[in-house]
Amino acid sequence: MRVAFVGKGGSGKTTLSALFARYAARRGPVVAIDADINQHLGLALGAAETPRPLGGMLTEIKDYLRGDNPLIRDAASMVKTTPPGRGSRLVRLGDPFFPSCRVAGVSLMVTGPFGEEDLGVACYHSKVGAVELFLNHLVDGPGEYVVVDMTAGADSFASGLFTRFDLTYLVAEPTRQGVGVYRQYRDYAADFDVAIAVVGNKVQSPGDVDFLREHVGDALLTWFEHSPAVRALEQGRPFALGDLEPANLRALGALLDRLDRQPKDWERFGRQAAEFHRRNALTWANRAAGEDLTAQIDPGFVYGPAVAAP
Repeated sequence: MRVAFVGKGGSGKTTLSALFARYAARRGPVVAIDADINQHLGLALGAAETPRPLGGMLTEIKDYLRGDNPLIRDAASMVKTTPPGRGSRLVRLGDPFFPSCRVAGVSLMVTGPFGEEDLGVACYHSKVGAVELFLNHLVDGPGEYVVVDMTAGADSFASGLFTRFDLTYLVAEPTRQGVGVYRQYRDYAADFDVAIAVVGNKVQSPGDVDFLREHVGDALLTWFEHSPAVRALEQGRPFALGDLEPANLRALGALLDRLDRQPKDWERFGRQAAEFHRRNALTWANRAAGEDLTAQIDPGFVYGPAVAAP
């Protein structure tokens, strides 16, 4: 299962991503990916250092993933939406090509922050494109989890990245701004069969829960109460999942159980990969590459574990 944590800046999505990744690691292998421009997921997990950023190795990633695919001329002709085809190199969780480090029972991967060379001349989507390529070529199996801490707000709609997940958790504070981001995300995703559940955060009273229910309805899956244990984590003090309050531990369990019930839909995944690559090609990528990149779509390629190399 692949799950994204999204929400308004400051909603606590990075902290919940870290807590959920730790919790899911009790049940199976977890790769946690920091795809937020602020790059705080490693800190929330307690990492002393982070691995080599994916955003700085885009050309290497493209060369690796295109493999022997005859439809892809070279790495320069690959863009963030380029889908796999026959001959592409598909990857499994833990593929050693992709730099990661182990922390809190989780394999952490990072896109990396802006560098000086990026300031004023680049957008963060160029770095997050590495995550989209990884997810497009990933064949995850039963009991495996990918947890992605996304950029704030609706920024992931700048590409097809928002469709690369089995489920999206939108973290919402019980405020008008918090539920406003939910409505925006819901409306943008409405035509793309994207499963979204709302996770309340920083709840301090039954009235906060009532507010969330009033504004998001049945989309509210669970909520996290104000937590001294989480505050200790955010302040860098020693922390273990067992330090969480019982209600917040139950909330993590509800998130994992809901994710495990989500059907895996490889057909939708492949259809949307082709759709968004075609959109990008016709809008800007054909012009940038000087060729018709829609020809990279392999109509005979079938997504799913059956095509993955052992």
